[in-house]
This record gives sequence, structure tokens and C-alpha cells, in this order.
Amino acid sequence: MKRVAYFAGGLSALAIGGIGVLLPLLPTVPFMILAAFCFARSSPAFERRLLDHPGLGPHIRAWRTRGAISRLGKWGASSAFAISAVGGVLLLKMPLALIPIGIAIVGSLWMWSRPDA
Repeated sequence: MKRVAYFAGGLSALAIGGIGVLLPLLPTVPFMILAAFCFARSSPAFERRLLDHPGLGPHIRAWRTRGAISRLGKWGASSAFAISAVGGVLLLKMPLALIPIGIAIVGSLWMWSRPDA
């Protein structure tokens, strides 16, 4: 039963990550890392396909081995955080407008503390 749940989680993460390819503010790689995690516990063949993918495999392996995020990924995520924070300021009333700013700051600080891939 656990294997089925992990496989379903892997497929769900893969689908959400696939949508992230089309939607600019939805991250792709974190969902693919989650999919690889789930497939490692349910379907080694699916995990191997993700690890062998030329675009995703290096990111997944860098995260697994060193907890590393690429510099380009950090800049992309920082840009998305900034856009979200500005959107929150423009669309929300105070003090709710401070929530996206706080999330952007905390997320960026954590992300930039990770080693470069």
C-alpha cells in the first residue's frame, strides 16, 4: 500500500512539475525532486528516467548529494519571490501585504544559504 501511495505522489509531483514548465511562477525542479524521492520508494524505473533526463537529472543529483541549487535557479526563484512580493503589496491591504514580503525574505535567505550546484 505504501508503494502505491508513493507512486501516486510521484505521478502527482511529476504532473505539477510539468505544469510548472508552462506557468512561469510555478517551480518545476522542486516538484521533480519530490517525484524522484517518491519514485525511489515505489518505481526505480521512473526514478532512473528522471535521473537520466538531461535537463532535470543534474539538478536532482545536485540536491541529493550536496543540497545544492544552481545559481541560475536561485536567481530565477529570487525574481519570482520579488514579483510575488510586489504583487502582494499592490493587491493586498496592510498588514496582509507583509505576508508575501516575509515569505520572500525567508525563502530567499534559506535558498541563498544553500551551496551552488
